[in-house]
Amino acid sequence: MPKNDDISISEASEILHVSEDTLRRWDKEGKLIPVRSAGGQRIYSRTQLEIFQENLFILAQDWVLGLTTGLDSQLYCENSSVFASRLTKMQQILGQISDLLPIYSLIVLVAGEIGDNSFAHNLGKWPDITGVFFGYDIHKRHIVLADRGVGVFATLKRVKPELQSDEEALKVAFTEVVSGRSPEARGNGLKLVRKVVSENPIGILFRTGEAELILPKESNELDIHKNPKPFRGVFVAITF
Repeated sequence: MPKNDDISISEASEILHVSEDTLRRWDKEGKLIPVRSAGGQRIYSRTQLEIFQENLFILAQDWVLGLTTGLDSQLYCENSSVFASRLTKMQQILGQISDLLPIYSLIVLVAGEIGDNSFAHNLGKWPDITGVFFGYDIHKRHIVLADRGVGVFATLKRVKPELQSDEEALKVAFTEVVSGRSPEARGNGLKLVRKVVSENPIGILFRTGEAELILPKESNELDIHKNPKPFRGVFVAITF
């Protein structure tokens, strides 16, 4: 028996106002992937379509701002193992898109570095909800990551107590190697992200605390200013 949340391809086409052929093409492109029934039929879920229709930026922003507390399981990675698994799945999808072949592994690298940072820097210190928001829309060419952790300023201030603001901390995160234990060169992740972005058509918007950083595609110039909606954790949008 089908679950109440399950809908057929014909129902999905009516909800999204596209043809069944379009849905089949989106399945092949990795844009909207259904599950298969025992008989091989494409089966979608209402939750899946709601997420597809929603703006990932709004969903993630509301979550980090505390306007919502729950996340659908398709957007929530409660631990690093779940995140790694979903990152691998995204890599497989991106790798099937011909025009992304030159950079898809770099897109995955950037997302992986940012997501891994969330888990590594908040280990044992999550203020309320653990884990990260991780969503992507291949058609719109963007990835959104967010966490409700302690934020960049609190993380770096533990090893650089002289830091005075979120903006200063964000600049350090993208420009300096910060070592908490000698002789390790820790804190290379976001510097690597900056290098990849500067050499490829990948852009970053990074918000944390009261600071916002914009790193345009194929640019090494950091634009750091006040975040229009301050919050404690981290919100990142990757465009490609």
